[in-house]
Amino acid sequence: MNFMNKTNPIGFFDSGIGGLTVVRSVTRLMPNENIVYFGDTARVPYGSKSNNTVVEYSLQAANFLLRKNIKLLVVACNTASSVALKELRKFLTIPVIGMIEPGAKMALQESRNGVIGVIGTRATINNKAYAHELKKLNPKVKVYEKACPLFVPLAEEGWLDHKVTELVAKEYLGEFRNKKIDSLILGCTHYPILQDVIQKVVGKNVKLIDSGTPAARLVEDYLNGRQLRNQSVHHGQSEFYVSDVPVKFREVAERFLGKKITHLHKVELNELTNE
Repeated sequence: MNFMNKTNPIGFFDSGIGGLTVVRSVTRLMPNENIVYFGDTARVPYGSKSNNTVVEYSLQAANFLLRKNIKLLVVACNTASSVALKELRKFLTIPVIGMIEPGAKMALQESRNGVIGVIGTRATINNKAYAHELKKLNPKVKVYEKACPLFVPLAEEGWLDHKVTELVAKEYLGEFRNKKIDSLILGCTHYPILQDVIQKVVGKNVKLIDSGTPAARLVEDYLNGRQLRNQSVHHGQSEFYVSDVPVKFREVAERFLGKKITHLHKVELNELTNE
């Protein structure tokens, strides 16, 4: 496989639709890059799985994307980034970019008072991925964390402005109101899909941190540094692969990306598990 070809695609994977928030950030920054996306929709969510299972699924997703001749892998899933990044970097010979480090750096840059909230899946919160990274970068920072597992199925269902979503958000996020946080890390790539209702609940004075934005800049830096930027003057092609095709996937994805998805393919699980 020729990983050094500038026209080779950037690979992304997530447990479901959430990683499209990262794809959106990358394509806004570099619209001429080709994209291959894998959403493991048959096994979503990853956040409730054991660490060993998340590592196994992540390696399967990475191996699938390698067969698409990707030049760089974006782990567009905070759970996988918090659990499997070291294994992926050991396994792959191409650059691997996760969500935790760029998200933590952006939060520290945006915070005025050094009090930062983090919401994520149970796995991301239990592993204290963001707390460890934030403390490593600034030992004085105060971090408050909260697992919000119901946000993932709500995003997958497309309930972006539903009353139920707002009620769930109030239940999860109410405790942040007296913590004096001024920044809130959306520590799951599904959560930016629900950012309007999250912002409404936490208040307009709290800056929402979407890790996809700084991760996209990191992707650009990697490609520039290795002279792998696609030089085409045309918009890149996007291919989407999922391990199951929920009725809502195409609808929510098109609504979120703001364009039609013309290349959506179902991958059988045995294609992932049998190398």
